[in-house]
Amino acid sequence: MTAVTPLDIANRSAGWLGPDTPLAESGVSPGAAGSRPARPQPAVAAIRVPRNLWRLDPNISWYGPGMYGQRTACGVTLTTTVLGVASRTLACGTRVTFRNPVNGRTVTVPVIDRGPYVSGRIWDMTGGLCQYLNHCYTGSMYWKVAG
Repeated sequence: MTAVTPLDIANRSAGWLGPDTPLAESGVSPGAAGSRPARPQPAVAAIRVPRNLWRLDPNISWYGPGMYGQRTACGVTLTTTVLGVASRTLACGTRVTFRNPVNGRTVTVPVIDRGPYVSGRIWDMTGGLCQYLNHCYTGSMYWKVAG
């Protein structure tokens, strides 16, 4: 037989809370002078989250002829048919959607390289992408990060 002895009240810690113990800040008794008065809380304002809208880049270019056969910064071997884009700020594998404003052709491709290294440019398309979009020149292109 096992006997369970009741807990001795004297062995309880000083911070023990009983069923009727009021909760209060340490060192402040409930309703003490100097406590903050109750004030109504302000209404929560709605937060506007911008949607992923198309952006127009007026100066997008392409690259590739001198790089074919070499590996990109993201590990892809560059060929004439690889669809991808170079970006200095986005991580490798980030998907970006491009739309040619002239013919309306749209495609989503991953970031596969670092660049461009021309001041003021945001994107460098691969040769395969420029052929697919029929945009193998420096000019305007719509883009957005694929969601």
